[in-house]
Amino acid sequence: MAVYEVRLQGRAEVAEGTMAFHFEKPPGYGFAAGQFTNVALIDPPETDDEGDDRTFSMASAPSEAELIFATRMRDTAFKRVLKTAPIGTAVRITGAAGKMVLHSDPGRTAVFLAGGIGVTPFRSIIVQAARDRAPHRLFLFYSNRRPEDAPFLEELQRLERENPNYRLVATMTGMDKSRRPWQGETGHLDKEMLGKYLGDLRGPVYYVVGPPALVDAMRKMLTAAGVPGGDIHMEKFTGY
Repeated sequence: MAVYEVRLQGRAEVAEGTMAFHFEKPPGYGFAAGQFTNVALIDPPETDDEGDDRTFSMASAPSEAELIFATRMRDTAFKRVLKTAPIGTAVRITGAAGKMVLHSDPGRTAVFLAGGIGVTPFRSIIVQAARDRAPHRLFLFYSNRRPEDAPFLEELQRLERENPNYRLVATMTGMDKSRRPWQGETGHLDKEMLGKYLGDLRGPVYYVVGPPALVDAMRKMLTAAGVPGGDIHMEKFTGY
C-alpha cells in the first residue's frame, strides 16, 4: 500500500474532549467517502506501549481540499504529540481502505447509526452526498451523552437544512449533566426510536459505527427486527 507524507495544517476542538486535525491532501490522493487510513508519527518526542500510529476514518469528504481526522483526546503519547505538534509537522499516511461506503442503489434508503466519534465516516458521506446532490435518502441517528459531547453536531444540523434528502435524528442520553438546552430526542437508540422515523425497519441499508457495545446492540436489534445480515454494515471504534 502506498505511503504519503503530509503536514499538519490546523486543529480545532469539535466537541468537549474531541479534536479534529487538518492535514494537507497529497496530489492524486483518492478515497471514497467513509473510508479510513493509517496515520503514523515520524520520530515522535515520546511514545508508549500503544505505539506511534492509529487508524482513523476520514472525517473529510473526497471533495474537500484537506484530510480531516477527529479523535477523542485520551491521555496517550500519540495523542499528546498530535495535540502539541507545531503546524507543519509531517506524519505518514497510507492509501485509503474500508467498505463503509454508501451503496450504489439510490432507491434504497441509507440509515447511519452512530455513537460519539463514530460519526466521522458519516460526516464524510453526508458532506459528499450534499455536494454531489446524491438522490439517496439518508438518515443519521446520532447518539451522545450531551450536546457538548457530540462532534460536528452543528455542522450536521446545518447540512440537514441544505439537503432535503438527509434527516438528522440526534439523541442525548445524559441531559441531566448538560449545560445546554436540547429540543431533540433523548434516550438510547432503540427499535421504537428508529420505527418512529423509518416505519418498517426492513428495506433500508444500515451502517453502524461506534463503541463495541453500541455496535453489538444495534446489530442485535436490527437482526431481531428482521433486517437481513447483508444489509447491516458495522465498524467498531475501540481505543477512543
